[in-house]
Amino acid sequence: MKKLVLAMFVFVSCFASKAYSDGHGIKMGIILGFTGPIESLTPAMAASAELAFKEASDSGSLLGGKKISVERADSTCVDSAAATAAAEGLISGGVVAIMGADCSGVTGAIATNVAVPNGVVMISPSATSPGLTDLKDNGFFFRTAPSDARGGQVLADITKDRKVKSIAVTHTNNDYGKGLADVYVAAVKAHGINVTVVTAHEEGKGDYGAEVATLAAAGGDALAVLGYLDQAGGSIIDGSLDSGAFDVFVLSDGMIGDSLTDRFGNDLNKSFGSLPGSMGKGATIFKDVAGAAGIDSSGPYTSESYDAAALIVLAMQAGGKADRATVQANVMSVANAPGTKIYPGELKKALDLLASGKAVNYEGASSVELTDVGEASGAFIEKEIKGGKFKDKKQR
Repeated sequence: MKKLVLAMFVFVSCFASKAYSDGHGIKMGIILGFTGPIESLTPAMAASAELAFKEASDSGSLLGGKKISVERADSTCVDSAAATAAAEGLISGGVVAIMGADCSGVTGAIATNVAVPNGVVMISPSATSPGLTDLKDNGFFFRTAPSDARGGQVLADITKDRKVKSIAVTHTNNDYGKGLADVYVAAVKAHGINVTVVTAHEEGKGDYGAEVATLAAAGGDALAVLGYLDQAGGSIIDGSLDSGAFDVFVLSDGMIGDSLTDRFGNDLNKSFGSLPGSMGKGATIFKDVAGAAGIDSSGPYTSESYDAAALIVLAMQAGGKADRATVQANVMSVANAPGTKIYPGELKKALDLLASGKAVNYEGASSVELTDVGEASGAFIEKEIKGGKFKDKKQR
């Protein structure tokens, strides 16, 4: 882990030095939970965003040859006060836009308290709470991940298709968990599935025996864990397996990552879930582009992170300026049709087209299509665990 952190620090430091070498650096912020309940997921997300920023910098075509520097900040995923302070540091440092944040609660706090009042665009790759759809953002908040209003329905459909007849549900006690649970529970009930209990759990506790006991007493064919893999969610699965309460788990997007299967392996072989993503042309290309840069793109929200950064870059180019208002004014125009379709690794092509006054339709790695409120309309990948590893089953 220390080697990974050191490697990422060197990458960012070298990137920043190169960006300022000609005196024309454009500052970009990345704010993700580098500590907290999804800390195993965020290094690849950040690296994917930085890959897009670097691709644009190295192209020589960004606003006549300008370079981008990146500053990271820690959202913690769960501490809104800490996340807000971290975002204030980015904005006072002069970033043009922010790729992030990640978890829904801190994302809403940053947008409301810092980014929107300062006229700074945020593009989140992973904040999925339905409540963010109606955020009073004055057009400064976007997300390349779709809302849980659709995600919960998709997960319920998969649960039905897997022939689960009764289910217990536990969710993390925040905007993400509550919003997803509301949608999921209503949808599984509509499918005729018996919901035996719905309980909330807090992050960061040392012991979840009481929570597991409550879920076990209610019973069910499966346990839906709508939370975070590196803290409470993983601990509740651990307790459930140890007690024999459940051996089938329905996993939300925040529960999907290699650290979970590394921890439990074949014990999870009957479990399944879903997360936003595409299995289309762009996803295939991105796997190769990311792999060439040494990035494992198989984890959650790596595609959406690359795409969020790419949209920021293309919006600047479309407006001809590296300023905050220009990004805000042009994100929608580069994200959707009409225009030449652009895929990962083709940012130079897109920048050159925009420089010549032509339109682009950024498809990216996740089949980007933004709704009128600036959020992804949304494809999802059904995941299952076989041989102790997450496998893609199909796109939903």
